[in-house]
Amino acid sequence: MVIVFGALALAVLVTGNWYLWRRLFRDTTRGPGWVRRAGAVLIGAGWVLAISALAAERTGAPFWLQRVLAWPGFLWLALAMYLLLAVLAGEAVRPLLRLFLERWAARRVTDAAPGPVKAPQEPVRTLSEVPAAPDTAQATEAPQEASVSEGPRKTPEPAAAQAPADPATTTSLAAPAEPTAAEPAPVTTTPLATPTRRLFVSRVVAGAAATAAVGTVGYGTYGVLRGPRVKRVTVPLAKLPRAAHGYRIAVVSDIHLSPVLGRGFAQKVVDTINGTQPDLIAVVGDLVDGSVKDLGPAAAPLAQLRARHGQFFVTGNHEYFSGAEQWVEEVRRLGLRPLQNERTELPWFDLAGVNDIAGESEGQGPDFTKALGDRDRARTAVLLAHQPVQIHDAVDHGVDLQLSGHTHGGQLWPGKYFAQAANPTVSGLERYDDTQLYVSNGAGAWGPPTRVGAPSDVTVIELASLKA
Repeated sequence: MVIVFGALALAVLVTGNWYLWRRLFRDTTRGPGWVRRAGAVLIGAGWVLAISALAAERTGAPFWLQRVLAWPGFLWLALAMYLLLAVLAGEAVRPLLRLFLERWAARRVTDAAPGPVKAPQEPVRTLSEVPAAPDTAQATEAPQEASVSEGPRKTPEPAAAQAPADPATTTSLAAPAEPTAAEPAPVTTTPLATPTRRLFVSRVVAGAAATAAVGTVGYGTYGVLRGPRVKRVTVPLAKLPRAAHGYRIAVVSDIHLSPVLGRGFAQKVVDTINGTQPDLIAVVGDLVDGSVKDLGPAAAPLAQLRARHGQFFVTGNHEYFSGAEQWVEEVRRLGLRPLQNERTELPWFDLAGVNDIAGESEGQGPDFTKALGDRDRARTAVLLAHQPVQIHDAVDHGVDLQLSGHTHGGQLWPGKYFAQAANPTVSGLERYDDTQLYVSNGAGAWGPPTRVGAPSDVTVIELASLKA
């Protein structure tokens, strides 16, 4: 099954890139040449860099090499996706543009066509001025010539009253005069030739697709690098004491410190969180994409986090790709308290945390019974769990509010629709029986440092007591 899936994925990848090359390079050129070859090299090199960046990150290659490969490789993933989407959208525009050009060219021809050409009028001539007919008609014309010469000239009667003339003579008189060399020839405009029109349409669509893709990826990357924005959500809880009304929890997930997002980005996240002046800070997983050795300096600003009731941390699936045990100890050293299938009793509610599902492969999976089994259910319970799919266990254990991340809100549109297939909630607040689930879009990004349609955020959850 794995082999079949891999072969299918490879076939789709190859077909998609061939289609991309065809629309962007082959169809926009008149024939084989350096442009087509450069296009093939560009697309091929982009995928080599992307695959190399992924492999370098997962295999723990030297950090300098990871940084060299990460920027171009991961950005190519986003750019290739939006180039393909833009070119596919161009298929709908292509026939409309061709039709417009055809009608425009036909209208130009009609407007430039000359009106009906009138033969030049000649002065009325007497019979004596009419040139002699060919030899075959001379016998017939002889009597007329004699009678005309004998007396005064008379004006010829209208043609309808005269006897039919010889066909040869009639032809000679009725033939229109040939245009002289001085007369200008009629001006005509021919429509754009079909091959030229097709090439023009291909270039317009390809240029628009490339511009849209580059602009989208550029703006989405800027949105990540400038740092997350603050989002505020009020969550009413039935059992929350009146004294806790307005309690603020700053939720941050999926920071994804990496060869791309380093210490400067971590500082922006920390400053954003501290600027909200929360009562409690919850870091709900996927803090890093790399080892403590490589990314320890990047995570150092986390030591500056400040909240009245402390800073808490639970693991995400990417911690288990990066050395979860070492990172648990590192965040503890930085002043955050890891909640590993455990809870703490705060003045007005219980705060619990469970490990991520990915920890099961290392014997460190989530244990809801250990974290919540013996608690007083009359108290409000807030659970930190990285993945939204853990909501079903939270419902079974009487949790009032679960705070999660993991989905990135889809990160790159239309990724949201794929994320919906694997997660009960992709972004925002939803209710499951008596338990509410809030899913953050996350502060950073995995893979391409780019977000489209799912802006990064730090969410301030303000608890509201129904008793207030």
